[in-house]
Amino acid sequence: MKKLNTLPFKVNLNTIDVLKKLNIANNSIGELKGLVNILPNPNLILSLINVSESKDSSAIENIITTYEDIYKELVSKATVSKASKEVLNYKKAIEYGYEELNSKKFISTNSIVRIQELVEPNKGGIRKLPGTVIMNMDTNEIVHIPPQDEIEIRELLKNLEDYMNTENDYDPLINMALIHYQFESIHPFYDANGRTGRILNILYLVLKNKIQSPILYLSKYIIENKNQYYELLKECNEDITSITKMVMFILEAVIETSRYTIDLILRINDLINMTKVEMKRRLEDVYSEELVHHLFGYLYTKNEFFRNELHISRPTATKYLKALEKEGFLVSERVGKEVVYKNIQLLNIFKS
Repeated sequence: MKKLNTLPFKVNLNTIDVLKKLNIANNSIGELKGLVNILPNPNLILSLINVSESKDSSAIENIITTYEDIYKELVSKATVSKASKEVLNYKKAIEYGYEELNSKKFISTNSIVRIQELVEPNKGGIRKLPGTVIMNMDTNEIVHIPPQDEIEIRELLKNLEDYMNTENDYDPLINMALIHYQFESIHPFYDANGRTGRILNILYLVLKNKIQSPILYLSKYIIENKNQYYELLKECNEDITSITKMVMFILEAVIETSRYTIDLILRINDLINMTKVEMKRRLEDVYSEELVHHLFGYLYTKNEFFRNELHISRPTATKYLKALEKEGFLVSERVGKEVVYKNIQLLNIFKS
């Protein structure tokens, strides 16, 4: 079996086509970074986009669920579905990785292993047994046979760790593409390599200050171009000089995803502002900025969340929720033994 190349690859990526695409990608991600900085409450948007990414990234691995089920799982005590639980595991892994990066300013192999364990709790740890392949799940075609020996896998991960945490002449967006390709080609785990690798993408961009928080995710673009992505993985593993095509693919993903995320943020922010105006007009005795922010911190909420986050009594929370439902700001739904309330307008933005 052909051995993987180690980083840095002996390929010239300073071509006119790559540099043109890189310039557009940097402008796009710079616009996104600037937009997030001017939002009144960036954490609100961040939480919502994390859930969206968790759903899309899991869907690439054929873990299919809905926003409704994810949020029902998040707010209720009932188990809604196995798929929604797996999506929330992914969300926890993003949050862990971001906190760890903020603390250590370094991406370690140990952190990557922990991220994978959070994504797929029952299949943790670096591979020790042979037999793993990368397969296009849509076509059942084997696109790559990764290293099978644990020692080789660990050596390649050490090389990857060194590359991620060392400066070089390439722009971080190009490096992210190289790191992503290399991690997926190593495929160090029995499961959840794709999801772990996509979290690694965003952590690397935060590490290199391309963005300040995990707000840009490539999963939507990858799932929409999945067959092309698998073809590129196969082609690059057959001939590393084809890595230029993978870099171009990832840069285009950054451009498209930045534009999508900018549009999503603007639409959510407009809805938040419109809700503030309408609630002041129609429910002046209920309105507060904290309450509106709570409504947009969750697609679903419930009495307990209202009480705890707004520091109000159960009767007051019940009164507020009934008033918000009556005026159409929320819609109630029973999940198991609990009543939960969904922000239907916000849900419609994500569904569209």
